[in-house]
Amino acid sequence: MIRFENRAAFAAALADLPEPDSAALEAVRARQAVLTKPLGSLGRLEEIAVFMAGWQGRERPRADRIRAVIFAGNHGVAARGVSAYPPEVTVQMVANFAAGGAAINALTMACGAELAVVPLDLDRPTGDITREPAMSEAECLAALNAGAAAVMADSDLFFVGEMGIGNTTPAAALAAQVFGGEAGDWIGRGTGLDDAGLARKAEAVAAALALHGADCTDAFETLRRLGGREIAAMAGAVLAARHLRVPVLLDGFIACAAMAPLLADNAAFLGHCLAAHCSAEAGHVRLLERFGLEPLLHLGMRLGEGSGAAVAAQIVRSALAAHHGMATFAEAAVAGAGNGNA
Repeated sequence: MIRFENRAAFAAALADLPEPDSAALEAVRARQAVLTKPLGSLGRLEEIAVFMAGWQGRERPRADRIRAVIFAGNHGVAARGVSAYPPEVTVQMVANFAAGGAAINALTMACGAELAVVPLDLDRPTGDITREPAMSEAECLAALNAGAAAVMADSDLFFVGEMGIGNTTPAAALAAQVFGGEAGDWIGRGTGLDDAGLARKAEAVAAALALHGADCTDAFETLRRLGGREIAAMAGAVLAARHLRVPVLLDGFIACAAMAPLLADNAAFLGHCLAAHCSAEAGHVRLLERFGLEPLLHLGMRLGEGSGAAVAAQIVRSALAAHHGMATFAEAAVAGAGNGNA
């Protein structure tokens, strides 16, 4: 299990990232070249198979063990009226996850993923980021480690989701801090804010940036000041997945915003990640552009919970099924082996 003993250990883990297995990449590309299809005819499915092979270290990668984890946290800034729902909904939705009644329960069942839910001090909202840091150093480190602890080394594929009323506000603040722009460039209506609520959200993001911006000197401090427990947990989980060589599907705006501070400190950080989908949040579109990631799906989703990643996992499974199950030209006695013709 990956654990960050202190913020220096977190920074060291972020600075020293494993790379994909070069031998597996060579082998998977060689197999792709002799399968019974014109080379490249399966488009991104072929790219996915290569990506998965590199991180799993196998010529024939698998998606038998898919793990999904939802992290839940509450936010002090929610008291400023930045969400259409009250903070108690976070606890209620965690109960719904446990009872199997949420969208992510159905979607993980459909894609064959194991689902875990990790509530993080729901009785203690983070600090209001317009007035103080979201977390102390100890709280941020605990959240990062809660995320890291949720990653299993034997997973073939991993994705995270979140639940936390008001969390699009810190997500917008993180994105703006890392990539610049005005608060209005990154905020959205989230769960259905009216115009007055949208204005309050913009004011909150602007105030948080004014208060903390100069002190956000590295990924840890940016997450600590502007993030939230579930946001830091997602960051810790995806960093741990990199060190365990587990490939990751990135979900929507909040999950991606959690990655932004880490990417700012190490431009190679997202090398083990695929963008599952592009949500209906305008900020998510901008984040994926900054990340240089092309999403697998555009379905107009904006639920969170890891829901877009759960749907995209089925595409990954299809890509690997084709790569594993197809015959080569030689096996099928089809002319054209090695020249890309079928």
